[in-house]
Amino acid sequence: MTVNKRNPVEKDQCYDRVKQAIKENEYTITLSVGQLTTGVTIPEWTAVLMLSSIRSPALYMQAAFRAQNPCTFYRKSQYFRKENAYVFDFDPARTLTIYEQFANDLISETSDGRGDIDTRKENIRTLLNFFPVLGEDETGEMVELQAETVLSIPRKIRCQEVVRRGFMSDFLFQNVANVFHAPQAVLDIITQFTPVAEPKAKVEITPQTAEDLSLDENGEVNMGNDIVIGKAQELFGEKIYEQVPDMLQDAIVQVQPDEETDADKQIQTLKELFHVQAVTPLMETAQQQYGKDMRPSDRKRLERRIEADSDRIINKAHGEFSIQTKKLEQERTEMLSMAETEEDKRYIEQEIEAQKKAAADKSIETIKQAVPDFVEHAGQEIVRTVETAKKEAEKKTIEDRVKDHLRGFSRTILSFLMAYGNDSVTLATFDQIIPDKVFLEVTSITLAQFVFLRDGGDYTDEATGKVKHFDGHLFDPVVFDDSVKEFLRLRVKLADYFEESNTEDIFDYIPPQKTNQIFTPKWVVKKMVDMLEEENPGCFNLPDKTFADLYMKSGLYIAEIVTRLYQSEGMKKAFPDREARLRHIFAKQVYGLAPTEIIYKIATNFILGFDQDVTITDHNFRLLDALEYAKEGTLAQKLDEVYK
Repeated sequence: MTVNKRNPVEKDQCYDRVKQAIKENEYTITLSVGQLTTGVTIPEWTAVLMLSSIRSPALYMQAAFRAQNPCTFYRKSQYFRKENAYVFDFDPARTLTIYEQFANDLISETSDGRGDIDTRKENIRTLLNFFPVLGEDETGEMVELQAETVLSIPRKIRCQEVVRRGFMSDFLFQNVANVFHAPQAVLDIITQFTPVAEPKAKVEITPQTAEDLSLDENGEVNMGNDIVIGKAQELFGEKIYEQVPDMLQDAIVQVQPDEETDADKQIQTLKELFHVQAVTPLMETAQQQYGKDMRPSDRKRLERRIEADSDRIINKAHGEFSIQTKKLEQERTEMLSMAETEEDKRYIEQEIEAQKKAAADKSIETIKQAVPDFVEHAGQEIVRTVETAKKEAEKKTIEDRVKDHLRGFSRTILSFLMAYGNDSVTLATFDQIIPDKVFLEVTSITLAQFVFLRDGGDYTDEATGKVKHFDGHLFDPVVFDDSVKEFLRLRVKLADYFEESNTEDIFDYIPPQKTNQIFTPKWVVKKMVDMLEEENPGCFNLPDKTFADLYMKSGLYIAEIVTRLYQSEGMKKAFPDREARLRHIFAKQVYGLAPTEIIYKIATNFILGFDQDVTITDHNFRLLDALEYAKEGTLAQKLDEVYK
């Protein structure tokens, strides 16, 4: 059977339909489109198949746990006990990513990406004891996965995403909330990075921002009671805090509990009275005061929470009244059975009725006494929720702007890897492979400033003169290191530009930089070389023809020239030996100048890195900014000097 959220059916009705189907059939499958995934217990379910694209760990796990309730059932004259519950998912990457998040978000020290790799692995190992994950191995057998496997697949997905997005993925960053408690020096460093996406409106980030946003030491919004109480008094004031309790108390008196009225109706009447007289004015006043700042989802959640609080007041008071009346009825029966005269019976009846009236009055008084506190606390709950949401939204806006600036740095990582990268590069060693001058030129900050962002350190507070400590750790070392390895692996894979099956090149993964490192797309390079060949037919067949790129950036233009020469029939005839042909091309036919050290290294590493078995040492690539000589009209003389 199917229960469909798009076909409005109350949850209770869906539940009843499923239970009825289970009762009438030996086996059932329930297709639930958004229904019965939370807050429902159907013990007979033994498995959940995840067929929707749930990405929230909380929602995923709530749906998964629908099948884990104990159940005893009768089949073919025997009783059976459900011993296992299963979750089937056909997206293993999604499963393990959510599992890893769920295992670590259960603990504050590792929630939201916090904690080191060993701690996170241990949390996964603990959860696996209660919630094992099975996967198919290379032989087709289903085996329980270890914590290392659960971690490795999400890590692989993250690093591939980082590389695919040119190292401009938020996966690279962690503990961004640290900036709210950071010294001005850190904020100055971050704002020196050119934001990848220029903010629509400038957002000021100062060391006082944490106080303005009511952030605790963990960077989370934590509204103080003094702020909440003051703001609530300001918003609701006399109109709500004084008038509403009085109106509600007057109305409650009219709903006097009595034995003749159905108890459920009495309770429902009191609850509706509370909702109309107290909850509605509170929510309407809040909506008028906050406007768009009160999100519809927050309003619905607040209404449900406040109504639930008011219902508890009614249920408690009416429950005590019901217990007292039942006790009095029992006393009435016992006393009447022992009464000897009619006068005694009348006296007993009068006494019991008086006590019941007193119990009813006490019930009403209990509710009345709870009204002022309820209204006040409800108002404060509204303020706390909406103000927290506002500050969290403001915090997220600032964090997003910080990430924009950090992406301005992270996009440069690939250029450094192209120029200086090797298999030993990690976040911890990244500053050791790059000259400080080059780093400053490309990123706008020094290596020492980068290390301060990465590792933190002590600093002197300008306002107080006291020495304080900044924790740093704005970059996720696990994701960073994995992504570096993934990019270097890709660089090796795409290094052979002679391979025609390669439809992409490594520069497809490098985003534009803030300097002149904006690389010409490969298809444009090919078109340029096609046009050159059309204007100079047969030029690539001649061993004495020379070609020059006097302002190299990626080296793609020279690589395409080398490819055409290497693959031409004329060159193959002149140099049948592959290595001899390549050495002649690089020594006698192609020339190139690069304007900066990093561009020179990027270009030459790419041009000369096509084959690990062929080492080219004799080439004509030089570090020289030809632009200034071209402007002066002395480029020809400079070329004669460089190439003698």
